[in-house]
Amino acid sequence: MPLTILALASYFKGNRFLERLKAEGCTVYLLTVESALHEKWARTACDDVFAVNNFHDRRKLINAVAYLMRSRKIDRIVALDDFDIEVGAFLREHFRMTDTGHGDSQARLFRDKLAMRVKAREIGVRIPDFCSIFNHDAVRDFLARVPAPWLIKPRSEASAAGIRKLHTADEVWKRIEELGDEQSFCLIEQMVPGDLFHVDSLSANGKVVFAEVNAYWRPLLDVYQGGGIYATRTFPREKPEVAELRRVNAQLLEGFGLGWGASHTEFMKAHADGQIYFIETSARVGGANTAEMVEAATGVNLWSEWAKLELCRGTNNYSLPPLKQRFGGVVTSLARQEKPDTSSFTDPEIVYRLDMKHHIGFVVAADSPQRVEELLTQHMDRIARDYHAAMPGQDKLGH
Repeated sequence: MPLTILALASYFKGNRFLERLKAEGCTVYLLTVESALHEKWARTACDDVFAVNNFHDRRKLINAVAYLMRSRKIDRIVALDDFDIEVGAFLREHFRMTDTGHGDSQARLFRDKLAMRVKAREIGVRIPDFCSIFNHDAVRDFLARVPAPWLIKPRSEASAAGIRKLHTADEVWKRIEELGDEQSFCLIEQMVPGDLFHVDSLSANGKVVFAEVNAYWRPLLDVYQGGGIYATRTFPREKPEVAELRRVNAQLLEGFGLGWGASHTEFMKAHADGQIYFIETSARVGGANTAEMVEAATGVNLWSEWAKLELCRGTNNYSLPPLKQRFGGVVTSLARQEKPDTSSFTDPEIVYRLDMKHHIGFVVAADSPQRVEELLTQHMDRIARDYHAAMPGQDKLGH
């Protein structure tokens, strides 16, 4: 029997998810926020689109969804953006739909950086040393025991937003004082310099069934706080790191109980000891055109397959599409121009061009990782010279 899905999205993303649901015969409702209502949603895939002012006022959000449910039977609530994971869990708890997705405690493992570190330590996944910022004596012990530099991280921001790199205990205490009542919403962690990877996965019936290993050109913290151009690419699959990252990724997601759906998980290979350290995970598709890159390299569209997984939830009916063994890459940058002219980029390997004001970006695909590296290097040089603009990273905690 076809399902009725309510998709939550406070940010414009997930059209392929909506289109796949509709193609499978589902009734699809999209609930977004007023500021994103004008975006190019796949409205032909939606039976209706609704908007609220924001997702922060939980009581008003409950009232809005409850009003919709008076005349519509909703079988699944699915959150498409990182910031909406806890919102979706909150609604499932209220409407007693936790048998169709994560409830509050489970969702925290995929949003709350402290919760995911505590759980990773419990299941034996290697992590940088860390400490909550609840008790100041515990923080003093951490600073005395763990060498600098340290990172103070918001527990529920995305990417590198709000992260501070600190080198002395005085800097740490100054930052903690600045945080005031926001202290408990942060953690402090040892910074582990290294090469940053992301594993983009699909899970079915509690097991990881697809995992593509990709390597960032530079750590996201460097790009976010130091400015520069974002790039990532498929990591050569014969490298020993790939097998190890896939193993740890499966240990993590299966230990966290993702169950069904997509995940974007980051790991650091430390320069000091060569070990793999878990950094953070999520229960959604990676941003910054990760889905387009993975599809170009493997033939698997993460959004579309996630939609299919939602429909297969609780069964053994899911199967992956045939896999390709190509290599992909992404380069993205802020641009000085409102609508950059990219017509001079004529490489046949370009499979996607970013269409976003004051941004420039490409997804490339080739039969060898060497060709992807060559293309990304060329594109980054040209973008830096002719297009790139920089702006300071935003500190969501407001200090």
